[in-house]
Amino acid sequence: MYEGIVQELIDEFGRLPGIGPKSAQRIAFHILQTETFDVSRLAELLVEVREKVHFCEICGNVAEQPTCSICRDPRRNPASICVVEEAKDVVAIERTREFRGLYHVLGGAISPIDGIGPDDLRIRQLMQRLADGVVQEVIIATDPNLEGEATATYLSRLLTVLEIRVTRLASGLPVGGDLEYADEVTLGRAFEGRTVVSR
Repeated sequence: MYEGIVQELIDEFGRLPGIGPKSAQRIAFHILQTETFDVSRLAELLVEVREKVHFCEICGNVAEQPTCSICRDPRRNPASICVVEEAKDVVAIERTREFRGLYHVLGGAISPIDGIGPDDLRIRQLMQRLADGVVQEVIIATDPNLEGEATATYLSRLLTVLEIRVTRLASGLPVGGDLEYADEVTLGRAFEGRTVVSR
């Protein structure tokens, strides 16, 4: 434990997701010891982000305008919507350059343990987007964990009443992985999602 403001700084960094006590301490001391570190610019950016950045009115992605750049892009295919849990998932999918449709960010996943149910997510807004009949396919791209699976199952059941093709991202063995280290669920998924190589 450090005294006064140094400990307060470490504690603040420690409140950020994914940053433990050691990382928080490292960041704090980096700021203290690096004379070229522009603390005022960091403070300005934090204030600016709070003031200027919000969530897209249509899809829920982060945006500086009422709608995000993807929703405003006329080259995107409006017949296909990829449903993700968080805005960071949009960035991950965009990096692949494989998907040219639109997105819908749920704002989390169903998690009864954490008290998060379907009404806490942007599912109602998704249903409103699907009501006009433009969308032909909904791709469910939730995380391959317990909460993501629960969310995907809920959405699949909800969307069966609509005449829309519902697909789920394939999951299974990672490239470069070894079979002996794969868990049963991952290996089972790999068998379920196997593809034809030759007849």
